[in-house]
Amino acid sequence: MERNSDLNQDNDLFEPREKEPRTLAELNRLIVSTGTLMPGAGRPMLGEGPQDAEIAFVGEQPGDQEDSQGRPFVGPAGQLFDRALVDAGVERGDVYITNAIKNFKFQMRGTRRIHQKPTSGEVKRYRWWLDKEIELVRPKLVVALGATAAMALAGRSIAIGRNRGAIRFGHRKGYVTVHPSFLLRILDEAARHEAYREFVGDLMKIKRLAGRA
Repeated sequence: MERNSDLNQDNDLFEPREKEPRTLAELNRLIVSTGTLMPGAGRPMLGEGPQDAEIAFVGEQPGDQEDSQGRPFVGPAGQLFDRALVDAGVERGDVYITNAIKNFKFQMRGTRRIHQKPTSGEVKRYRWWLDKEIELVRPKLVVALGATAAMALAGRSIAIGRNRGAIRFGHRKGYVTVHPSFLLRILDEAARHEAYREFVGDLMKIKRLAGRA
């Protein structure tokens, strides 16, 4: 059963409305030229995939490897995501992949850059970018990978456990599931295997839903 969520654009803190981009290429140029919307973050990270993709996956933010390589979902969580896509029969090249936050937020710990969770205010600050990006890609189904992505798409906090599954993000058909990094944090091997199986099951449902949309 689909649940409804409220997409309230009035909460956005940054809305470059004077000259709205009409294509994804124009939006990407605007994102790059604007730079970061938070102090100390890495370079802007653009989405990846065909503009006519039926499914758009939205993660939280780029990590250290993504920021270094300039591509979304290429770090440990991204590698697990790729494996799950294969197990679910989904081609990565057929889907669009992006992040709610366009920059890597981190703190230095010695020589290492350690991921910092974005605040709700930072999520709102980037929502204009994400909403415009999804509008231009026009997927049949938008998938929130984790709580930050769900908040960015819904405009409010979404509990993953209670809302996992089909949902509506305003007028858009969507789906809520866990972020792949969640699976990496499970220490118990049996529990991690079961969580991975459930995640692959979500991806198979997502594939079927997009095919029926």
